[in-house]
Amino acid sequence: MDANMPARRWSDDQLEQVMAKLLRAGVILAAACVFAGGVRYLVHYSRMAPDYRVFRGEPADLRQVKQIVRDALSWHARGLIQLGLLLLIATPVARVAFSVAAFAAERDWLYVGVTLIVLAILVYSLTGSS
Repeated sequence: MDANMPARRWSDDQLEQVMAKLLRAGVILAAACVFAGGVRYLVHYSRMAPDYRVFRGEPADLRQVKQIVRDALSWHARGLIQLGLLLLIATPVARVAFSVAAFAAERDWLYVGVTLIVLAILVYSLTGSS
């Protein structure tokens, strides 16, 4: 970049547009993933009668992100559904992370600090802090 050229500053409207597109893309991607998994699940298991007398939680392979991604890439129905739900949860977290970068680019350090606190709380609450 030329030293004589001023740094490109984004307007508030441009930042809002990018954030709106980020949220929209995340929700659409999550919905598509859940829909694909739901269709595959119905194709494979629609004729099975459910037994509601016994509670069965999710299988062990759907409790860790690495396993969920592996199942989703293998086109397993439950893995696709679970990945879609993870994407839906990750979408607002990505928005907060983008906000940190946008505030830092504007050199608005107070908002960077506050947004980093919000991001830290989100990550702490999502990583199984019990």
